Amino acid sequence: MSLSFFWSREFLTNRYFLWLLFWCNAVGTVYGYIWYGDQLERTLAEQPLWQIVFVPDSPTASLFFTLALLWVLYKPKSVVLNRIGHVIQALAVVTSVKYGVWAVSIIFAGWMQGGSPHWQDWMLIASHSAMAIEALIYVRFFGFRWVALLIASLWTLLNDTMDYTYDIFPWLPGSLYEHLDGVRNFTFGLTLVSILCAWLALRQAKRT
Repeated sequence: MSLSFFWSREFLTNRYFLWLLFWCNAVGTVYGYIWYGDQLERTLAEQPLWQIVFVPDSPTASLFFTLALLWVLYKPKSVVLNRIGHVIQALAVVTSVKYGVWAVSIIFAGWMQGGSPHWQDWMLIASHSAMAIEALIYVRFFGFRWVALLIASLWTLLNDTMDYTYDIFPWLPGSLYEHLDGVRNFTFGLTLVSILCAWLALRQAKRT
């Protein structure tokens, strides 16, 4: 068996493998929301209720990807459900690439500013790298087009705006708070790069 088999449609869309991927992402999503527990509690206590949806960034990205897999497993006949699925798939790609790369970058930036590595950091590096990689691998099996990508782009930019306007961005390594302007600029820039990656992957998918 050649290595190319593991990149093939036959392997990647095998229902057993898709369900394995689904449950891995579902468990990771639940763990991610638990990880955000303290920040969610503080936001509920100190901020308006409507802001809570913008707090857990990476778990929500993982949730989008988990749901997106359902549209690969079960293709609905309803046009409305298809359109909803396309938006979820576009959100899955843009946010998984964005927050996957963001988390890894922030961890390394914290280390460069004198922070000490912990085992949880390596776990987060592995899981968030996987988020970005799987989104780019599966974009060719998703059915979204430009309108859905535009909606996903606007949502992600709105989320960035809410995070850094109301200080509900993910908690950072302590050494990075004095560089918050740089983190904010990096975050917005990474969103634009993630949108571009999704657009390029979408173009490539249409050619294959």
